[in-house]
Amino acid sequence: MHSLGILGVGELTEKVVHGLRRSSFAGAILLSPRNAERAGALAAEHGCQVLPSNQAVVDGAELVIVGVRPDALAQLASEVRLRPGQRLVSLVAGVNLEQLGAAFPGAHCVRAMLSYSAQYNASTVVVCPTDTQTEQCLGPLGTLVVLADEPAFELATVAACMNGWFYFLLHDLQQWLSDKGLPSDQARALVLANLQDCVSAGQRQPEQSLKALGEAIATPGTFTADGLAVLMHQPVAATWGAACEVVLDGLLTRSRL
Repeated sequence: MHSLGILGVGELTEKVVHGLRRSSFAGAILLSPRNAERAGALAAEHGCQVLPSNQAVVDGAELVIVGVRPDALAQLASEVRLRPGQRLVSLVAGVNLEQLGAAFPGAHCVRAMLSYSAQYNASTVVVCPTDTQTEQCLGPLGTLVVLADEPAFELATVAACMNGWFYFLLHDLQQWLSDKGLPSDQARALVLANLQDCVSAGQRQPEQSLKALGEAIATPGTFTADGLAVLMHQPVAATWGAACEVVLDGLLTRSRL
């Protein structure tokens, strides 16, 4: 692919640009003119081109990424016309393929989801449905997961929200250690390293459930088991499940509008 257009230069699409250039993508990256300061910084740092209009971005791009907020999508759609069959990759949460097709007639619409770790080429990259061109474009940004249907994609969106929630849990654990006297940088390093230990073990033992991996550590009589007994009597798991339900309900409600 020789040219990529971005409509909506925000936090996430900025990270996409960083990750693409880190992965040696040398094609043209065409940016919409809004959010001029951010677009100008990307142009200066990564050789992007800031074009005079959204339609100019569409006209010059082989594949177009849309990264606006859901409430801005209708206005954007009224400003552009894609070529028949032109790839449009939507990062807009809660807007399904049918709605995208109605907003951008004739476009070949694909949904994708990324995290801010795209800038380090370490994001989970979810694509729905399968599309070779989209997968080749976004795959270098991390670990590619291709989903065949939109119900699965909405669940993956809930999982992506967990990504943001984890930071708050990790912050609280770091803060507890710091409050007990551990230097903040060491507390942070310990919390993140222990999380990485779990991730590594889980990835390398796919035959084991995550619960089983935990139970192998929290055996009776261990300090880990003592702490787990306290956690199991707190409503934390129920709270996290409720948060997931709220997000999923919001996604499904939006898709029915």
